Amino acid sequence: MRALSGAIITAAALIGLGLTAHGIGTRYEHFIIWKSASGEDTSSPSLKTEPDFEKSQIRIRDLDNPMKLCLTLLVLSALIGLAITFVGLMFHHHRRYHEHLRTYGPAGAAPSHHVTT
Repeated sequence: MRALSGAIITAAALIGLGLTAHGIGTRYEHFIIWKSASGEDTSSPSLKTEPDFEKSQIRIRDLDNPMKLCLTLLVLSALIGLAITFVGLMFHHHRRYHEHLRTYGPAGAAPSHHVTT
């Protein structure tokens, strides 16, 4: 159950990250730096300019504070969900291993005479 809960938390965080990426793309879709023929950056397009997509990439430090907060919280919740998933799976396998030992005994031991119906 722990692994399933962690997987659900991770899935929700990844869906949220996708929606946040879509929101960032929608908000900053018009953020383009234009380059003139001489190579200087300008703020407005004209017939003699072309877009400079290398300089037009948005960095995390350039985002609005609410976008940074959403991004940070969703990344942290995805990491926490993954941690819960893996710890839950490890605990599950550990319990099943001990149940197997209780039922069949350790490896190399004489078989017990359990009667099952």
